[in-house]
Amino acid sequence: MKIDTLGVQAFIAIADHGGFQKATETLHVTQTAVTQRLRNLENFLGVTLVERTTRSVALTRIGRDFLPQARRLLAELSTALTEIRETGRAQRGDVSIACVPTAGVQYLPRILQEYAARYPQNRIKVLDHASSGVAEAVLRREAEFGINIGGSLPPELESLPLLEDQFALICRDDHALARRRRVSWRQLEPYPLIFAGQLSGNRVLLDTALGELTLRFNYEVQRSSTAVGLVEEGVAAAVVPRLAMQKSAYPRIRVIPLVEPTVSRTLVLVARRGARLSPAAQALYEMIRKRAA
Repeated sequence: MKIDTLGVQAFIAIADHGGFQKATETLHVTQTAVTQRLRNLENFLGVTLVERTTRSVALTRIGRDFLPQARRLLAELSTALTEIRETGRAQRGDVSIACVPTAGVQYLPRILQEYAARYPQNRIKVLDHASSGVAEAVLRREAEFGINIGGSLPPELESLPLLEDQFALICRDDHALARRRRVSWRQLEPYPLIFAGQLSGNRVLLDTALGELTLRFNYEVQRSSTAVGLVEEGVAAAVVPRLAMQKSAYPRIRVIPLVEPTVSRTLVLVARRGARLSPAAQALYEMIRKRAA
């Protein structure tokens, strides 16, 4: 069924202004056009909405009953069109992004603040997963895109390098290595360590880089945030990516570069190949990409 929005607009304008002349001024059309639009609407409905005489214009009973419905119809249509237009301009929409937890500690917050300031109507869902979970969330379309650890990715995903994140030693200020400006991996051998667990994408990278070096992995954790908490309580020192440490959040923890070799990981922006992101997601994606550039 074709909805005669022009006829409905003309009817409401006539009702609001008590006549055709002022309705024409509101709609910025000729009186003939207003008359024709009302006539088309009445013919379509098969009823008379407005009684016209040489001296007055008044709504019929059906017209009076229809008026609030007509107002509601146009209001709902206007709201729907506005929402669609704003969505197309990325001014309104929901965004789901998957990321490894450390990206949410230091890297993402400023970008999300900037995005929220630019698009205050948009809502953002951050799915913090291990690296394998980030890839799966993007593939299953639970997230439109993600920030992951670079390396072997499913062929359905494409990636864009964002930044290099070096691994470091973190220890409390009363640890034997706390005063060192840098520490070699071999110097860690006497000390118990908190290390990335087998399910962490960091573990694969570290095992490959360190080869036959024997370290004391007394504690294994899947999330670097857990390692930071254990170090703060004095359980042991830990090897974590530098992004895992929030600045000034743990005044007793020292962050010491690890050398010989220097080991880092690459964080990458991942999305499905050929995927078309929603306007709201595309805006955030571009913001992250430009930050990397």
